[in-house]
Amino acid sequence: MSEFSTPTVESILQDELLQADDMIDSAGPILRHLLANNDHSMFSDEIVARVRGMIAHLARQLLHAQGEADGADDPQAYVAARFDVLNETLLANAPCLNHAHGLALEWQLAERFEVRNGMDPVLSPLLQALLAAREAAVAETAMALLAAQSRFTQQQRRMELPLGELPGDLFHAALLAMRACAEDADDEAAARAEATLRATFDESRSRLGLLSRVITAMGGGAVAALSIAHAGVALFVTALGLGSGQDRNLVILSTNETQMARLAISLRAAGLKPAVVEQQFAYFHPDIALPDGFDTLRVDRAAALLDSAASGQIA
Repeated sequence: MSEFSTPTVESILQDELLQADDMIDSAGPILRHLLANNDHSMFSDEIVARVRGMIAHLARQLLHAQGEADGADDPQAYVAARFDVLNETLLANAPCLNHAHGLALEWQLAERFEVRNGMDPVLSPLLQALLAAREAAVAETAMALLAAQSRFTQQQRRMELPLGELPGDLFHAALLAMRACAEDADDEAAARAEATLRATFDESRSRLGLLSRVITAMGGGAVAALSIAHAGVALFVTALGLGSGQDRNLVILSTNETQMARLAISLRAAGLKPAVVEQQFAYFHPDIALPDGFDTLRVDRAAALLDSAASGQIA
């Protein structure tokens, strides 16, 4: 990126963004292939194992709920007899797989910053400030987020993904997978399990729901969350997703070294001044400079580049 010239900075950034999108589009199929064939050459063993563990945990939770609804005498045997089919079905579900992959990468990033920069993966300075807010509702939401973030660290260490932590559309997809895999004898039990699970699901109380609520409630002050050192990884990627109009998982992927153009463009599209973009970019890629002429990229042009990449059209 340091070789870009000023007159062509937008066109080159756009080319980089399109190439980055091609890599993102191929990530899901490649990951599914690796999980199925134990070929980890293009993904770290840790990431693949963590994704596999989270998907398996989803399958076990669904089957335990189904077994309970069926009055199974031996819940473990009930789950074991049906696990492979449901697990393979969930592994074949691209949105579920991509979500687990994003969480694994988020945790990897949090661990890296903890070791390299001393950032607490649970309690960031911004969250600490929100906990001390005078507004009771703000402090209460911050406390709930602190607990959720603490649970997330433990869940990632155990390679778990609770059903209640899924976004609503993925929770729905997981239940449909359970119903689709249920044999005729299990159909009624699966239906009862689904009804029970749906009755207790509340997306707003999930970690991702709380992160979004915190950022949204900050209004114009949410710019503070666009400082990785101040906000921590979880709040930072949430704020960058909302500020740049992108899916949170896509923002997490943009922190990878193959997605440097997307990260820089996203930071600018979220409204950060070029000098601040450079500062934040350096946390992720300390040895890489932004392209010459980046300071000429306007916020609206950065947003247009992201929109054009999403639509596959030239901005």
